Amino acid sequence: MFAQKVFSNIFGKIFIFIMLLITVYPIVWLILSSFKNPSEFSNPMYALPSGVHFQNYIDAWTIGNMGTYFQNSIFVTFPSLFLILMFGAATAFAIEKMKWKLNNTILLVFLGGIMIPMQIVLLPLFTIYHQTGLLNNLLGLIIVYIAFGLPLTIFLFTGYYKTLPNELIEAAIMDGANIYQIFFKISIPLIINSFVSIALVQFFFVWNDLIFAMTFISDSELRTIQTGLINFTGEYGQREWGGPTFASISLAIIPTLILYLILNKLVMKGMTSGAVKG
Repeated sequence: MFAQKVFSNIFGKIFIFIMLLITVYPIVWLILSSFKNPSEFSNPMYALPSGVHFQNYIDAWTIGNMGTYFQNSIFVTFPSLFLILMFGAATAFAIEKMKWKLNNTILLVFLGGIMIPMQIVLLPLFTIYHQTGLLNNLLGLIIVYIAFGLPLTIFLFTGYYKTLPNELIEAAIMDGANIYQIFFKISIPLIINSFVSIALVQFFFVWNDLIFAMTFISDSELRTIQTGLINFTGEYGQREWGGPTFASISLAIIPTLILYLILNKLVMKGMTSGAVKG
């Protein structure tokens, strides 16, 4: 029995190590490759760079126009993220804590939005955007990100609000608090970890989006960082495949890695808080 337990423990650690290696190695290889000279790519792919070639990042940022793409991604990501979180939290609060006749029906409508594939709405949205002048407009991307981010956000926030005791809200009402004070000063601080978790999920969705950005943006000066990568490998990468291209990819993934590493503990707390019955 003891030997079986030891074997199981060792096997579990080996399995975790292998999975960690499979997950981390591509990222490490990508970052190391971004510092290689173009001539080094004739060496085996596992070979380390001969030195730190920062010129790859300079070329990616300037010649590859990654600076503009990075700025465009920031411009559409953070307004979208803020509005998704505020609208989602307010709607979920109204559905879960403000009892009215159609709250369950409205929730089902939003849940239906989760099941709509993005590809189905591309043509109708393209037609609408063409008629309203929202093509090649970053505002159009913000609108579509909000629309597709809200259903999942509302669903998750509704689960988190279920763990919030109704007695707190009733006590606040008896003390004279209005609905806005209850929402901003009581409910939001109590589910702040959930805010972080949902914000990170939606950040990945918006920052890594390719299909909407490719469909609605054709102007090279308005492209986001993901569509910029396609442009980079198509035009710049053909002339100098290697370091600058990998440097541009690293620039695209570094923000997501940094955010996750910083907010990891809060994300774990937020993911488990909605699963605990209050």
